[in-house]
Amino acid sequence: MFRGIHAVSVDAKGRVAVPARYRKVLQEEAASTVVLTIDTEDPCLLMYPFAEWQRIEIQVEALPSFNPATRRVKRLLMGHATELELDGQGRIVLPPLLREHAKIDQRLMWVGQGRKIELWDEAQWAIQCKAWVSEGSFQSTDLPSEMSEISI
Repeated sequence: MFRGIHAVSVDAKGRVAVPARYRKVLQEEAASTVVLTIDTEDPCLLMYPFAEWQRIEIQVEALPSFNPATRRVKRLLMGHATELELDGQGRIVLPPLLREHAKIDQRLMWVGQGRKIELWDEAQWAIQCKAWVSEGSFQSTDLPSEMSEISI
């Protein structure tokens, strides 16, 4: 499981260190192989351990191609999916096209989301967090019914 937020620097070559607690999980579950793709709604990247990505890839592939929305999701998720290996120092190299999508510059936020990790530009993350908070508390009508069963 991936949880927590970590800020790290991105070097001039687009290399970024994977936080130690995430690196340990990736080495155990994915033999240091990950898949990085874009988020179709937010300016961030999504990172999956390879085995988790394979499960998602099967589900995405099964979506109907005649539906324009699912075709768009397939193109974006599958088309941008990039397999990466952690190097000997526990870093990955962010492909330029993916960095551009997420507007990642010099600082990156790792945001654990359970079975995946979101990668955000630090400034974009701060802007988005402020926007979420300024929207106020969620109304019960805004949340899916599954959320009503969780006590936070």
